[in-house]
Order: sequence, then C-alpha cells, then structure tokens
Amino acid sequence: MFLFFSRYLNLLLLVSVYAIAVYAESAVSLHAAETTEQVDFNFHIRPILSDRCFACHGPDQEKRQADLRLDIPDQLNQVVDEEAGIHYVVPGKPELSELFRRVDSHDEFEVMPPADSNLTLSEREIDLLKKWIEQGAEWKSHWSFIPLETVEIPEVKQTNWPQSRIDYFVLNRLEKEGLSPSSPVSREQWIRRVSFDLTGLPPTPEEIDTFLNDQSEEAYATVVDRLLASPQYGERMAVDWLDVARYADTYGYQSDVYRAMWPWRDWVIDAFNENLPYDEFITWQLAGDLLPKPSRDQILATAFNRHHRQTNEGGSIEEEFRVEYVSDRTQTYGTAFLGLTLECSKCHDHKYDPITQKEFYQLSSYFNSIDEFGLYSHFTDAVPTPTLMLPEAERASELERLNAGVEQAEQALESIKKSEIASFANWLGKQDSVPSSSDADSQLAEGLIGQFSFDKIQVAEGQGRIDNLADDATFGELKDDPQQVPGFAGQALKFSGENNFSTTVGGDFQRSRPFTISLWMKADRRHERAVIFHRSAAWTDAGSRGYQLLLEEGKLSAGLIHFWPGNAIGIQAKEELPLNQWIHVTLTYDGSSRATGLQLYMDGNLAAVDVVRDKLAKEITGGGATKFALGQRFRDRGFINGEVDELSLYQRAVTPIEIRQLADDHSLTALLKKTSGELTEAERQQLYPYWLVHHSEPFRQQQTQLTSLRKQYCESVDQVAEVMVMKELSEPRTTHVLYRGAYDAPGEAVDRSTPESLPAASPSNRLGLAEWTTSPEHPLTSRVTVNRFWQMFFGQGLVQTPDDFGSQGALPTHPQLLDDLSLRFIKSGWDVKGLLKEIALSATYRQSSQTSKELNVRDPDNELLARGPRFRLSAEMIRDQALYVSGLLVDKRGGPPVKPYQPAGLWKEKSNNVYTREEGEGSHRRSLYTFWKRTSPPPAMITLDAAKRDVCSVKRQTTATPLQALVLLNDVQYVEAARAIAVKTIKKRPDNRADQLTYLFRSLTGRFPEEREIALLQQVYEEQLIEFTSQPERISQLLEQGDEPIDADVPQSEQAAMMVVAQLLLNYDEVVMRR
Repeated sequence: MFLFFSRYLNLLLLVSVYAIAVYAESAVSLHAAETTEQVDFNFHIRPILSDRCFACHGPDQEKRQADLRLDIPDQLNQVVDEEAGIHYVVPGKPELSELFRRVDSHDEFEVMPPADSNLTLSEREIDLLKKWIEQGAEWKSHWSFIPLETVEIPEVKQTNWPQSRIDYFVLNRLEKEGLSPSSPVSREQWIRRVSFDLTGLPPTPEEIDTFLNDQSEEAYATVVDRLLASPQYGERMAVDWLDVARYADTYGYQSDVYRAMWPWRDWVIDAFNENLPYDEFITWQLAGDLLPKPSRDQILATAFNRHHRQTNEGGSIEEEFRVEYVSDRTQTYGTAFLGLTLECSKCHDHKYDPITQKEFYQLSSYFNSIDEFGLYSHFTDAVPTPTLMLPEAERASELERLNAGVEQAEQALESIKKSEIASFANWLGKQDSVPSSSDADSQLAEGLIGQFSFDKIQVAEGQGRIDNLADDATFGELKDDPQQVPGFAGQALKFSGENNFSTTVGGDFQRSRPFTISLWMKADRRHERAVIFHRSAAWTDAGSRGYQLLLEEGKLSAGLIHFWPGNAIGIQAKEELPLNQWIHVTLTYDGSSRATGLQLYMDGNLAAVDVVRDKLAKEITGGGATKFALGQRFRDRGFINGEVDELSLYQRAVTPIEIRQLADDHSLTALLKKTSGELTEAERQQLYPYWLVHHSEPFRQQQTQLTSLRKQYCESVDQVAEVMVMKELSEPRTTHVLYRGAYDAPGEAVDRSTPESLPAASPSNRLGLAEWTTSPEHPLTSRVTVNRFWQMFFGQGLVQTPDDFGSQGALPTHPQLLDDLSLRFIKSGWDVKGLLKEIALSATYRQSSQTSKELNVRDPDNELLARGPRFRLSAEMIRDQALYVSGLLVDKRGGPPVKPYQPAGLWKEKSNNVYTREEGEGSHRRSLYTFWKRTSPPPAMITLDAAKRDVCSVKRQTTATPLQALVLLNDVQYVEAARAIAVKTIKKRPDNRADQLTYLFRSLTGRFPEEREIALLQQVYEEQLIEFTSQPERISQLLEQGDEPIDADVPQSEQAAMMVVAQLLLNYDEVVMRR
C-alpha cells in the first residue's frame, strides 16, 4: 500500500501519532493508603522485604541463606543472640532487632542487602522498617490471601456526588488526599465511552439522539441495559477472554497449521450473552466434562485447557511436549483464575510467593490425566484427542438413524447365529461325511487378496520384487534388500530394522470392513519395541493412523488407529512371545470399531489379551500411507533380526478353525474328514462359525448388509467436525516433581492438592479443583475477576498487575473497594452483567477524562480515580469502528475464522503456504473472527498491540510507534472503509457540504463539530477536490483499493476528496482514543 497524500501527509501523521502518544502516561506509582502515622505490614513492609530480601530469605529453599525466612512470622522472632536479647525482630525495640541493625548498617560486610546484590534500601524504607518495629511489628498474611470480609461503606463529605456504592470508596480516598472528583463527561462522550466498553462498537447518531432526548432518571440505565442485551456485548467480552485462553486458529511452533477451535470461541460469546454465572463459566471450562451428565456445551467449554501450542516437528520427543502442555495448563490456570505466577515454581520453589515446586506439580496433576499424545499428526488432519464431536443437527439426525440401523443389523446377525443352529444340524445330518478337504481349501482361499511366500525374489530396475500368489496384478517390493534366510516353509525374510517389505495389498483396509493378516515370525530377542507390520505413515505421527502389529516389552500388541491414543482400539497379549522359534501369528478384525472385534492368535490359539484402548470413532485410512509394510516404519524401531514367512492378507475375518488350519495345516481338514456322527460337540462348535461364513446364506447376506451399514455410518461420521476437549483417564496418571522442570528427570511422586497458603483442600479431580477455585471462601478468584472487569472500563485494574496478586505484584489502590465488589459479586451469584452495570453507572466512571496540572503532578496514572478513564481503543475496536461506521461491517456471529485483507506474501517465511484472502463477507467481519496464526498473527492487529496469544495474557501492552499511524493511513481495510464512509456521507446529505462534513464528523466522534473544526475540514475537502480534479489519474488509484465496488452515483472526484477527509478523521485522536 502507498501514501496518497502530499500536503496533508504530515498533518495526518502528526494527528495519528498524537492519538497514540497522548496516552503515554508516566510510570509514577502511588502507594495505596500511604501514611506516615501508622505503618501497615502489607502495604509498606512486605513490598520492601519481597523486593530486597525474599530472593535469599524467602520461600525458595534451594536459594535460602542463613536458614532464615522473612516471609513467615515464626522466624521473625528467631534468636540471634540470646544473652543480649537480640532477635531478628523484637516488637517495639528496633535497637534489639537484627533486621533493622543490618539494613541500617554502614559496614559493607554486615549491611543487608549485601553489596554484591546491587540492591539497597532508601532512607524512607529504612525509616518505615524502624517505625513498623516500634509500632509492634504486626505481621499479616499477604493481602490477597486474606479471606474476604464485609466492608462498611465509608463516610464522605460530598454526599451528593455518589451514584453507586463504588463512589463512596473512591470519594473517601480522594477527600483524604485533598482532591475532588472531576466534572461529569458530556452525555455524548459518556455514551460513546460505554458503547465501546460494552460492545466494542461506537454508538450510531440515532442512538446518541435517543439518549440525549431521554431526560428521565433512567436514561443512563436504559442505555446500559440495551448494550448488555445486545449480541455485540458477547463478542466484545470474548475478545479479552481469548487473550486469557491463548486462543488461536493454528497449533503454533514450526508447522503451525490450522486447527478448528472456533466452536469454543462461539461458546464463549454465547456464555457472556446469556450471562452464565461466572463461577459456572470457570467450572465448565476447567471441568465441564466431569459434571453429572454433562451437556455438549459443558464439554465444549473444556477446550479452554487445550488452546496451548502443540508441535509435530520431526525428531521431537513426544513425552517432553506432553509434559509441556500440562505445565502450560497449570500456568494458565494460575494466571487466569488465581492471578499468581505459578510458572516460577515449575523449576524451583517460588522465590517470592509461598508456592513450592512440589505444590506446582500437585496442581499440575489435575491437568495431567487426559488421553493425549505429545505430538499432533504431520501427515493427517486428525484432531488431537480427547475430542468432542460437533455434528450439525441434520448430520446428528442422520448419524442417529445410521447407528440405529447398525445396531439392528448387529442384533439381527446375533439372532441368525442362534436360529441357524438347526440348519447347521440339518446340514450335517444330510451328509454321509462332511465336505472334502479340497472344498475346505477353496473356501479358505475366499477373501484372500495377498499371499507372499518369500521363496523367490525378482530384481527389476534395481528393486527387489515378490509376486503375490493370490493376485497376479499386484506384488510386493523390498526396500534396502532384506536378507533371505531359511524359513518355516522355504525361504523367509530377515530384517535389519532399517529395511522393509511393502505392498499395496491391504493398503485400503477400513475400520468398517473385516480383515485378517497372518504370518509366521521369529524373534531372537525380547524387543522393547519393534514393528512387525503396519499400514501407516510414522509412529511419531500421533500414533499413526492405520493399523499395526508390534512387539512391546516382548508382547504382541495390535491396534487400529485414527489418532493415538484417544481415537483408537488396541490390545496387547498377556504373555510374551517365545523367542528363537517360529510362531504363527494371526490378527483378525470384525469391522465393529470395538476392541473386542480385534483378536490375536498364536499358533492357532486365541491369545489372552489386555484391552489397551477402546474408542475408535473415525477412519483409519489416509495420511499418505497406502501400503502394507513389514519390518520397519518411518521414525520407529524396526524388527531387528526378525524373520517373517508365509504372509497372507484377507478381506474378511477368518474363522478360528481356519486360523488353526493356517497354523498346523490339518485342524480343519481333519474335522472335514469326519462323518457327522464322528464329530464331538466341541468339534461341532468349532465348525459352526466356519459353516456360517461359507454355507449359511442368511448369515452371509446379513454380514454383507451389516458391513454396508457400518460403511455408511463411518463415512458420515468422518464428515463431523471435532474440537479438542478434556476427558479424564479412568485411572489418574502418576505425577512427579520434575527436577528443574525437565520431563526426563522425575523425582518424588505427588498427590493432587492445592497450595497450603490458600484455603485447605485436596480435591480429587478437576471438578473438585473448580469447586475449590469458585468457593466463596477462596480469597483470590473473585478479586482477580473483578479486577479484570474494572480494568476493562478504566484501562488498568485496582491492582495494576492483573497477572500477579503475589508479593511482587502491585498493591491495590482501593483495597476496600476491591474487596467490597468482590464479595458482593459472589453474593450476586457471580452476576457479570450486574457487576458491569454497576461500574458503568457509577459517578466514578462518568467523570471527564480531562486532566489538570495538579492531577498530572499528584496522580499522573489516575490511580486515585480523580478523573475518568482515557486510553487508546483496542486493535479490534479501531478496525471494527471503521467497518461499522462505513456500513461495511457484516453483522454475522460465529463460525469458522475469516481471512480479511493482509499484506501480500504473509506467511511465506513461516510456512509452506501463503496467506490467501477470503473474498466477500470474510473481509468485513468483526476482528474477533479474523484468522489467528500463532507464528504470524495479523500484522495490523499486532502493530496496534493485540496480544500474540502464545501464552495466557490478561493485560495488553500499550505502545506508541509510527507504524501504528501508518497502518491507519495505508492499510487497505482502512482505505476502503474511508471510501465507504465518504460515499455514505455524501448520499446522506447530498445538498450541503457543511451538513456532509458535520454528519461525517459526528459519525466518527459521536459529537457535533465546532465551527473551527468544520472550517478546517471544509478547507481540506475543497483543496483535495481541486487536486483530484486537476489530476484525475490519482482518483482511480485511490478508489480502487478494496473489493467494494466504486459507487457510480457519486462523482469520483467528490468521493476521493471526501475520502481524504474520512481518513483524516479515522486517524484523529478523538476517534482512536477512548475518553
């Protein structure tokens, strides 16, 4: 994009930079409730100790010096010199207090903090410590860990000012400081302010007029109620929560491909719009899956815990990243709900807060018991488990119908098995002898699609080839020449672990269709892990989609996999495979998608197995794997020195007696040689499944119908979208303290529990943790929540470190107000809309943001709240405002992310694909729905300080850079919006230029312009009109930006001139600032 303006470029830049820089406020900090008369431990002493002492004399046991802790009261009374009566702190006697003596010392070998720490105490801080000791050295728990208590409304002198309970606390503090509140903001500015705060959009001129004309006492409340009831409210509230949840539309790390998490985002919007009580909002997200009979939405809400980054990078260690995901969930929980920096305790005891490393892992154990894999699939688009299926209503109805059909067909097949017993007996009775063994051979060949003996290897074009004895049209290939050795029958293949045999036969086995694979194999060692055969891409590729037979810890294990471990079926033999002898192994599958339908046979006998996994919900094909392979798999451990012979593949489930025949070459034929009268009851039972498969026409027809119905169901369910959620393992995974946080350095095993410094509890699972978190007795949750909602209105919280309510965090500027709001928030039933309404209707919020010289000196950061809030609009609000005022905004809620205008070549350096813009409505949806790629977030949004969302973020940074002004001037989104605003303006007031400019100014600022402002805008318009008239080639260059068609009803020179004025105002400080 390029600049169109010459004469007004400097003006526009200056206006835009001013809009950004005007709020670059001073970092001067006021000490809450500061007084030199009475020293308070939490507000005066703890900050000193935390900042200068706790690193060496605090909670971290490994770094603790002199075995002294200053973060707990017991050690403050510890004896230093019993004979002299000296303790670290002697209440009332600083001269006998070693703490004071050390900080006041001028001896470089005794002074604390020591010289090499580069830390010192000021004279004022030393004096505070002395006064604290003189006044009795009262020790208090950290302020945020103290339970909430009822707060009395303070008295004020200016009794006519408060509009709500909030105002009494604010005014009381102002009066103590000798200050007065600012005058009320104009009604136009108030409705603009509250509209942005509650919906993220400006008010329309019509909405402003309605409010101005309403002189009733309920006028303000009417506006707030309307805004809270609007669907745009939920969208505005969701933006902040997406930052907290580290929401994105891609996985992150190097591949950073798409993942569909937007259904959770839509749930968040709905939850705020429906005013879901906030304790339930927390509970559903932490543990909705554990609620009694959880609804779809309650399970969906738990996707909150799965928004962390994930990787599929080759060579990554699965367990390392799985552990990292658990750690991320724990840290996010701490920041989002407790306002604590738990991540500091991942590697060691917290240096400042009473949270040990053990307690970090006790907390993390709540998030450590879901059936997940540390890597997502590189070769497929399978969703990492556990997941929630999200079928549309029509699809859900279809699946219900198809599933019912499958169940009926299964029941019918079972009925036929019972009803056909008489036909079987009748068939036997009509035979002088059972059919000949030659008939058995032909029936055993039914469904045989692959038979490889490995006796003869042909070499063609340097590649080894083995014929398929069951089908001349297909063959097998050898990679890296496996060795031929004497086998069970003729020659066999011996594998090195790096080579393999592969064939397309069996490459299309699906989960809805039965199949059988049999072979002879010999192992010379007890393999910890070895691939016997598979149809898949790579082990590290989430397990890998397909089917497999492995040796694990010396035991055969088999599985069908969509995504391991949560979308798969798997079994493992109870007994280890005998070594150094030929064993006939058969794997059969009945097409049911159940672990019971997967069976292992060894030497013709059904093997006793343990069910490892039993939830296969989607297809096992795809992912680039189209061949059956023996002996080796990409990024896996091959069958080293393993031998394989006589491989057979069937597209049916071979019956047990046939499997025994394959193993011993006589069991079936021996039975078939007997007459009916010679067969024992046990032998009849062995023959019956064989007879059903080969001779019972009702059974064969029903089996065919069942397979067809299963295929229909599977094909339908494969179309259903999934989203990652939480689902607890049946048995909790053991959690260990990890030395320095390293996944491969496990230490002590820990039980689930919460930090000792907080209310005592040891909930058994995430639901218990959620209930503990939202308990009315919990000191942190409501304080942290209320503080963030306050920040939403005032740009900063009552605690200015919303992510840190610990010792290193800021103190509350109005502690009693915070506690009062927090306690009443709980008592209201965690009513979010009620809380926001109270703040929005307060006199504190209604104050003008105009400052004064006195306030700039005494309270530059507005901590005392002597004036109204003033800060730049968020990146989303600035963009949405431009679209909304221009009429381009598409008012559509929810759905997949959209791809609006972005710079050409975006993503090119980050991935294999380049960003492709979505034409049509996707370019004009609210910013909330913009596609968010972790490694390359929308550049304009990031430039305007949107959070990157790699980690949990509860407050955005505010910067002021020239790039921000350039974005607003040149980004095609804003250029196109300016054109639409210009056309809309001209059409709204076609006959009078001053009326047009007045309408334009009011649409963007919310107020009528002054005469001097109109004069300036008219001058800009007229001069631009002259320039465009004299240089018509510049008009098309400007108007062709964006997809919106050029309006043919308005002269193009007028469009262009008015467009410049619109851009000027889009960059005006009053438009991009929230005052």
